Amino acid sequence: MRSETKVAGLLLAAGAARRFGADKRRARLADGRTLLEASLANAAATFDELLVVIRAGETLDDLHLPPQVRVLRTPHAERGLGASLAAGVAALSAHPGDALAVLLGDMPWIRPQTYAQVIGAADDQRIVQPWHADQPGHPVVFGRAFWPALCALDGDEGARRLISRNAAHYLRLSVDDPGILQDVDHPTDLDERMAPAAPSTRLPVRS
Repeated sequence: MRSETKVAGLLLAAGAARRFGADKRRARLADGRTLLEASLANAAATFDELLVVIRAGETLDDLHLPPQVRVLRTPHAERGLGASLAAGVAALSAHPGDALAVLLGDMPWIRPQTYAQVIGAADDQRIVQPWHADQPGHPVVFGRAFWPALCALDGDEGARRLISRNAAHYLRLSVDDPGILQDVDHPTDLDERMAPAAPSTRLPVRS
């Protein structure tokens, strides 16, 4: 079920995946979908506005993604996660929402209900991060007050320092979902993991 809360989704899928040894976005899950397709499907079950960041020169056909997906092709992917994140936030700056959720393209096991939980806790002055088994996970939701700082990121650091500097505005949200901790760094990370059922939903329309 989609929430009426105005939170945009930003799915980062421009990384080089060097530890995986190949383009992990195309790695196949048990149901035949690629890792990126499955991660996108669960996010699309919740977010009405969803932007996928990919590398410059790539096409939707390259990644087996449907034509209605809204994408940003960043020329700065080689500079690291922080650079891709900054580019995505800048592209969403005209979105009227109060917050944006940062998602990763190699995390298909996050439940749609968990996305709904973090959206429900979002606020324009708050950073929300889900926790499970006493560990922090994804997605991390940043209130609009933090968007300028996100746009200033570069390199491969991501937003960890921004989070640590704003402890007073940080909400630790406990969720019953181990999927928030399960990403894919190596091919063995896919072993014995069942792919989630694809939600029955429309995908966001590319504008």
